[in-house]
Formats: sequence, C-alpha cells, structure tokens
Amino acid sequence: METYNWTSNDFILIGLFSPSIIGLFLFIFIVLIFLMALFGNLSMILLIFLDTHLHTPMYFLLSQLSFIDLNYISTIVPKMASNFLFGNKSISFIGCGIQSFFFLTLAVAEALLLTSMAYDRYVAICFPLHYPIRISRRVCVLMIIGSWIMGSINSCAHTTYALHIPYCRSRAINHFFCDVPAMLTLACIDTWVYEYTVFVSTTLFLVLPFIVIACSYGCVLFTVYRMNSAEGKKKAYSTCSTHLTVVTFYYAPFVYTYLRPRFLRSPTEDKALAVFYTVLTPMLNPLIYSLRNKEVMEALRRVAQRLCSVKM
Repeated sequence: METYNWTSNDFILIGLFSPSIIGLFLFIFIVLIFLMALFGNLSMILLIFLDTHLHTPMYFLLSQLSFIDLNYISTIVPKMASNFLFGNKSISFIGCGIQSFFFLTLAVAEALLLTSMAYDRYVAICFPLHYPIRISRRVCVLMIIGSWIMGSINSCAHTTYALHIPYCRSRAINHFFCDVPAMLTLACIDTWVYEYTVFVSTTLFLVLPFIVIACSYGCVLFTVYRMNSAEGKKKAYSTCSTHLTVVTFYYAPFVYTYLRPRFLRSPTEDKALAVFYTVLTPMLNPLIYSLRNKEVMEALRRVAQRLCSVKM
C-alpha cells in the first residue's frame, strides 16, 4: 500500500558524483568548467558592450546568448557543488520549484534565441539588401523579449503542475537538479497526461526550432555555394559551422532526453546527457564564438590596447 510523505516538503537530490576519488575528480572538472563558463560569458558580454564595432544585431543577440548561458549554468552548478561539498543533498520544496522554473525558462529562451540567430544569418546572407529593414534593433529586442516570455509561460505551466501533485514514499530525485520529469517518477498519480504535454512542449520549443534552424542554414549554404567571392564563402562557411556546432551540442541531447518514453529512460543516462546542455554548452558557446570569429578576436585586441593605453 502506498504511503504519502506529508512530514517533510524537502526533496533529496541524489547528485551526479559518488563520494569517491573519481567523483572528486569529476567534481573538480565540473567546477573548472563552471569557472570557465562564467569568465567566458562575462567576457563576451563586456567585450560586445565596450567595442562599438560589435554593436550590430548579430552580436547583440550573441550578448544575450552569453547572458542566458551565464544564468543557465549558475542555476544548476552552485547547488550541485554545495550538495557535494557539504553532504547536505536536500533542497526545499519551494527551492526545487524555483530551480525548475529558471531552468525551464532559460532552456526554452536559449532554444528560441538560437533560432533568432539562425534567422539573422539567413537574412544577412540570403537577403543582404533587406537586412537593415528585416533585422533592426527593434526586431532584435522583440525576438529576445519573445524568447523570454515564451520560456516563462512554458516554465510556469510545467513547474505549477509539478508543485501541485502528491508525492509518495521517498522524495529522493535521481538527478543533480530539479528536473520535472525526474520529479514525476515519485508521483502518487498517473502522469501520462503530463508526459504528453512534455512531448508537445519538446516538439514546439525544441524540434520545430531545430527544423527552422536546419532549413535556414540549408538556404544559407545553397546561397553561399552560388557565390563568386572566395572570401565571402569562407566567412559564411565559418559562421554557419560555428552556429551549427552550438546548435548540435544544445539540441541533440535535449531532444533525445525529453522525447523518449519513460520506459526507455534511465536516470544515469539522463544525468550524463543533461551535463551537455546544462554545463558544457554554456562553457563552449563563448569559446566557439570567440576563437572561431575573426571580428571578436580583433575587438578583443582593440579593447586590450585601449585598456593598456589608459593604464599608461
């Protein structure tokens, strides 16, 4: 007979690491990635803000991507690190809801922002004469606001559902953060209706944007193929490969995780895949965009020269 846990509202996060030498090594590795992500994303935001040559729609969107990644990884890693260091794996009921809300909001906002960035490159390369009209500062602001609003609405729906269902027996979530599907394995009721909404949400906010991105870059590559300028082709191919790398690292693990039926999912695999879109992608984004982008490297040089001249 099922028993209901009404004595405590706290959840327990099992975590990603085991208390062993290997677990300690992995913990240190994740913390280093976290610090690299903080430094990289903060640097991108400041660089784009300080260098006027980067005050263009593409880099405005890129600065927002860095801002989202900065908050994204900060929502997950500090709590995970605290749990590992101090051995207290509990998280309050409200705290779990807040973490889940911000995670889902930022996840969807990033997915939609990546779609906006793909549209920006599509217009820039396929319709360069129309670019100032189609991609103005106002349009960029609207795309960013739309991404945040859609992410918040989706997150509110999922988080509200998760916080209003009864939970049975153990409150131990076999994950390193409050992922709603992992929480629902502890539910006392049948959640098949919710699992259907997860499928619909994943399709709307991950699969469809990915299809749009793929179509956009398909058109870009076709246009580039017909170009006569070798330099233009090289720059366009570099931009497309950079964006597609980001998209692949972010979308593929996310879609694979959330579109699988519950009976095909395993907690160990889900946690391993979650590392890609919660930890690795926020660290890789600034590296990919800076190291593979000539304009960003030149802007970094200009800002460094300016700072050196001020000190002297």
